Amino acid sequence: MKSQDETLEEWCRALLQAFELENVEVDINEVLAVAGVAAHSIVRPAAPLTTFIAGFAAGLASGSGQANDAHSMQAALGVARSVAKDYAGEPPANTGVPGA
Repeated sequence: MKSQDETLEEWCRALLQAFELENVEVDINEVLAVAGVAAHSIVRPAAPLTTFIAGFAAGLASGSGQANDAHSMQAALGVARSVAKDYAGEPPANTGVPGA
């Protein structure tokens, strides 16, 4: 029986392949961590909504040439984490991303 981590990695690869994004690296743990912040800071359904919007923003930034894929994803997840914490009234963390 596969572990949860193995299942998520396999699912991530299958989904990336379906979207023809096989060369894109996804930090599954970071995506899940941001989803967790949103779920616990706002409400549980905020987790998929937050990660979807962050992914969409990363795709727009990367597709427009504003940044490479890795930086776009890192920046989008940093902004999502920061906004979720701000929304909940938590002190902002240093994400290492300017403007985040």
